[in-house]
Amino acid sequence: MGKNFVSPKGAPADPCDSATFQRIANRVSIVSIVGNLVLSAFKFLAGIIAHSGAMVSDAVHSASDVFSSFIVIIGIRMSSKASDKEHPYGHERIECVAAIVLSVVLLFTGLTIGYNAIQNIIRGNYSELAVPGVLALIAAVTSIVTKESMFWYTKINALRIDSTSLMADAWHHRSDALSSVGALIGIGGARMGYPVLDSIASLGICFFIIKAAYDIFSDAIDKMVDHSCDEATERQLYNCVESEDGVLTVDYLNTRIFGNRIYVDVEIGADGNLPLKETHKIAERVHDSVEKHFPKVKHIMVHVNPVDTMEDAAV
Repeated sequence: MGKNFVSPKGAPADPCDSATFQRIANRVSIVSIVGNLVLSAFKFLAGIIAHSGAMVSDAVHSASDVFSSFIVIIGIRMSSKASDKEHPYGHERIECVAAIVLSVVLLFTGLTIGYNAIQNIIRGNYSELAVPGVLALIAAVTSIVTKESMFWYTKINALRIDSTSLMADAWHHRSDALSSVGALIGIGGARMGYPVLDSIASLGICFFIIKAAYDIFSDAIDKMVDHSCDEATERQLYNCVESEDGVLTVDYLNTRIFGNRIYVDVEIGADGNLPLKETHKIAERVHDSVEKHFPKVKHIMVHVNPVDTMEDAAV
């Protein structure tokens, strides 16, 4: 009866176990903390020595990322806890809470950069600004390269373990890299006699940061409110269920995303003349096939409806 089902190329990667998930996330977060501490200290000293207010502000921005990394560690540690009596479905949603907190921090960072930029443009006292030294330029370039590298390192590992909060932290690194680009343009412009370029560049950067904060927030909220899977994934699930031997119809299929995992409810039709043990075996095959082909599915509930066969209709 069943047709061969080939696992789709776009199927989610096999999520790692809780211990591996936490180990990778902690390692990435520790790298972020150490990197941000060293980088913020270097930028702060460079800003003071080279008389660059933009670089001092950028140093404070990098220091704030340390707080974000601690939020990631706490969120992932709590979300990786095993299911218990009070939380039978697990704690995956706690990581979404961490991502929401990070998105708010990212939004605040973007708004602060934009507000300061507008204030500097409106104030118009460009001649009063001190001309930054070459060390500030070196610090800005170092920050861009370092933060962009940290962005890709964190993003790759976030995709590897499918971590929402780690991905949010990656975009926080990117926001810092963009901030340093603004600082580089501003410092270079100031040295060439155009200090207002610093504020103009910062104003443009704030929009990119706010957009990243919005995307992170929206993704986390979707996972918090039991959003269904996308249409393509549901169609692949439907085909997988329908392809199993003994499944005559797929009467109902519903999905919901819980944290970074998927729950599936499905009703199938099977020959009503089969013994209970046989229909139970069909349901088990459907259950096992879905979990095999879709590793992100944490749980699937299979209900079997009896279907009248042609022989019954003839009688």
